[in-house]
Amino acid sequence: MPTTPAPPPPPFTTARLDALPLDPAYADAMAGVLADPALYRFTGGEPPAPAVLRSRYERQCAGSPDAGELWWNWVLRVREGGALAGYVQATVRGSRAEIAWVIGTPWQGRGYAGEAAKGLAAHLASAGGVRELLAHIHPGHAASEAVARSAGLRPTEEWEDGERRWAARTPVPDVP
Repeated sequence: MPTTPAPPPPPFTTARLDALPLDPAYADAMAGVLADPALYRFTGGEPPAPAVLRSRYERQCAGSPDAGELWWNWVLRVREGGALAGYVQATVRGSRAEIAWVIGTPWQGRGYAGEAAKGLAAHLASAGGVRELLAHIHPGHAASEAVARSAGLRPTEEWEDGERRWAARTPVPDVP
């Protein structure tokens, strides 16, 4: 029996970025964004070919096979100029979300990762009911540690697959 794809996550914006729900149509452009092998220094892997990325995006858009888990993924579009610059993602289970971010090399050093991670944290708290954020960061990846700090996460003493777990509690949004 065919499955119905998961509904896309709601989009969100920051001061300079539009976070657009992932769509396989972004694969060609995102393959260019993710083409620098240096992006994989800490995480492993290699730049994906457009067809591989399209297949990955199709699986991600279909949603988790676990009904209790949401896979929310967004590409990041720089409002000025309209270029795609990276992505943010969240695996949401109840009130807890594991988050990640990647900004393509040409757009690094402009504060986009921190802006996107802060925007993601706020969006998950208000639109997704998330109260706990987690991220896994390779030791020595100072840029990702700075992004995590900017989003309110702090290092814990927990480790998983050689990466330190970072965590934060999100505030409960005010109800008007």
